[in-house]
Amino acid sequence: MKKTFLIFALAALATVSGATERPDMQQYPGQYTADWESLSSWQCPEWFKNAKFGIWAHWGPQCEAEDGDWYARSMYYDGSGQNKWHQEHYGDPATFGLKDLCNEWKAENWNPKELVELYKSVGARFFMVLANHHDNFDLWNSPYQQWNSVNIGPRRDLVGEWAKAAREAGLPLGVSVHASHTWTWLEGSQKYDGNLTLEDGYKPNPDGSEKWWKGYDPQELYAQNHTPSEGWENEGSIHKQWDWVNGASLPSEEYKRKLMNRTLQLVYDYSPDMIYFDDTVLPFYGCDDQWGKDFLASYYNFSSAANGGGQPQVVVTGKQLKPETSSALLWDVERGIPDRMQADYWQTCTCIGEWHYSQKRYNKNRYKSAATVIRMLMDVVSKNGNLLLSIPIKGDGTIDDKEREILAGIKAWMDINSEAVYDTRTWKTFGEGPLAEAVSPLNAQGFNEGFDYTSRDIRYTQKSGTVYATVMAWPEEKEITLKSFAKGSDTYSGKVTSVRLLGHGPVDFTNENTGLRITLPSTHPNEIAPVLAITTE
Repeated sequence: MKKTFLIFALAALATVSGATERPDMQQYPGQYTADWESLSSWQCPEWFKNAKFGIWAHWGPQCEAEDGDWYARSMYYDGSGQNKWHQEHYGDPATFGLKDLCNEWKAENWNPKELVELYKSVGARFFMVLANHHDNFDLWNSPYQQWNSVNIGPRRDLVGEWAKAAREAGLPLGVSVHASHTWTWLEGSQKYDGNLTLEDGYKPNPDGSEKWWKGYDPQELYAQNHTPSEGWENEGSIHKQWDWVNGASLPSEEYKRKLMNRTLQLVYDYSPDMIYFDDTVLPFYGCDDQWGKDFLASYYNFSSAANGGGQPQVVVTGKQLKPETSSALLWDVERGIPDRMQADYWQTCTCIGEWHYSQKRYNKNRYKSAATVIRMLMDVVSKNGNLLLSIPIKGDGTIDDKEREILAGIKAWMDINSEAVYDTRTWKTFGEGPLAEAVSPLNAQGFNEGFDYTSRDIRYTQKSGTVYATVMAWPEEKEITLKSFAKGSDTYSGKVTSVRLLGHGPVDFTNENTGLRITLPSTHPNEIAPVLAITTE
């Protein structure tokens, strides 16, 4: 199908600007049309409902500095910690800017096969990779963006190699696309090297040597040939203008068309099972709602064709979905968990550290623990969601020893208790205890994580007639009572006939009016959270 489509795409007459002019990618025809009514017939595929847990390689040129999130933006703001770090290690951003960081990044120790196999062994059932970030650098063989990992830096097709490793491991592949925001996100570079042009690359250096980026147009990377947003000199202005409001400079038609070409080519050539967009709803929503509808229709039609004309087997995520969009794609919550069960499937994305690798966070031992991850996972799954966990990767393509220790802790728990995770569905209630009764509103697209789970907090899942109760921490007492099994309660499911502690075996219990009283053993099969498998008559 790929060969057929490429012939179809090359028939287009329009072109885009760049080092080499290419035809526009065509929208993929099929049963879906680019309107919310049609797109809302999409259904979340079973593979995603069953997977529950994925790992994300949020890795790109900004990780080369190993100085944390949003480095490529903050390095251009005088007085910021990352600007100071940059000045100390690389010099003036006017001469060594983002373009040079991309070239400095070599990923010399990267072994995608080893990492993907590790993540699968830990318990991941899908795998997500960064395709581009707000830095606008494409991490694949991208003909519509000359600033990509095949031409510059690692000189490898990172998405392609990740994809090969994931498919050899039997894991569905996701790709995350963030580049819609480059237009405003990199405006701080205009004070430094952000306004350089193709012609500037042909000017010799002060010592007479040629610039390494000769022949490459910096505007293809920076996209700063525009009047900046109101208040752009303020590093925090981007947060107010994320949805193309409050004086944000609006992107050009050429810019939007180029991102469509890049993203459709990514889909058609690499066939990902999932696309993550770091946008409210979809790219450019708020200033151009049609972009997202056009993309969804093409992606769903492409997947439907691959499925013999059946339902598309792909997932697209967006943040802060609106009522008219909520059925057309999957809701993603960043670093947070809704406080109630959701009727539709959804996802939490979070990270054990910062999204981009931070040596400071490693030095200060500020990673999420394995226990924190597992408790988040069970809270999310009990509420009809999946957890996507980022493990930050160093510039050279490796993960550190503390991250491997955390992964080992996750694996130890999953090896015993995954029965309560994979292929499960929600029960009559997601849980009980203090946190289940509390109100914990999300902040914007999420950002409410950090719950203090205790042994009084219980989370439920169910599968094939068995209810699984995860006690979010081992209680000091040997006996616990599950109130959701109290006779006369809304969640009462009949007399309990057996209770099994995963990793241990049958345990003593009694059916009481106040709930199900269970006696736990003195030995613990794991030290994070016990899971009880409960059957009723």
